[in-house]
Amino acid sequence: MKTLFERQLLHLTAVALLVYAVYQLRNLPEFGLGGFLGISTSSWVTLTIAVAIIHQVYVWFCWRTELEWKLLSQIMGRLAFVLYAAGFTVLIVLRPILIFILGWSNRGSLPIDPILGYAVSAILVIPALYLMYSVKTYFGFRRAFGLDHFDPSVRDLPLVRHGIFRWSPNAMYVFGFMVLWVPAFLFQSLAALVVAAFSHIYIWVHFYVTERPDMRRIYG
Repeated sequence: MKTLFERQLLHLTAVALLVYAVYQLRNLPEFGLGGFLGISTSSWVTLTIAVAIIHQVYVWFCWRTELEWKLLSQIMGRLAFVLYAAGFTVLIVLRPILIFILGWSNRGSLPIDPILGYAVSAILVIPALYLMYSVKTYFGFRRAFGLDHFDPSVRDLPLVRHGIFRWSPNAMYVFGFMVLWVPAFLFQSLAALVVAAFSHIYIWVHFYVTERPDMRRIYG
């Protein structure tokens, strides 16, 4: 049980501080400007952050209970990883969709030149696309989703040092989440900028409090 909650008090503290920071920034004049589909920008902010938290708590729970007790495998058998990956996919796809909706809802609230915003957006997309290519070609999406928590044979595979992983072993955290910054600059949205910062910092929290301790247990 102790290893299940390893570093999770730090996780709780970090996410509480991040949510509090966003809450304080709500007072910025343009932060709550606009709406979409009859839903206010503030509500889109709340939903986008809630999905991010649900996603990372979901991964922690599935990884740790599988690593500790093979809980998902005992309940779902050979479908354990498939069903976990289905939930992971829904959540990881929802995150950029929601932040794009947020950016559109709050468009025009960030005081930057639109041409500059479009240029920055294009630059940010490049490493994100290269990451997707590198994961598909050299790493595999199943492994990226955490297959090593379910299948011990994956633990014998060598570290990947090709494609974007040549530049960073943590490329998914460094480059993958750059796509979440795109709506802030594409739509010149202050709220999307704040939530992108929240999301990128929070994924690094996941790395230090969940993935890194798990990697120590799995790989030594």
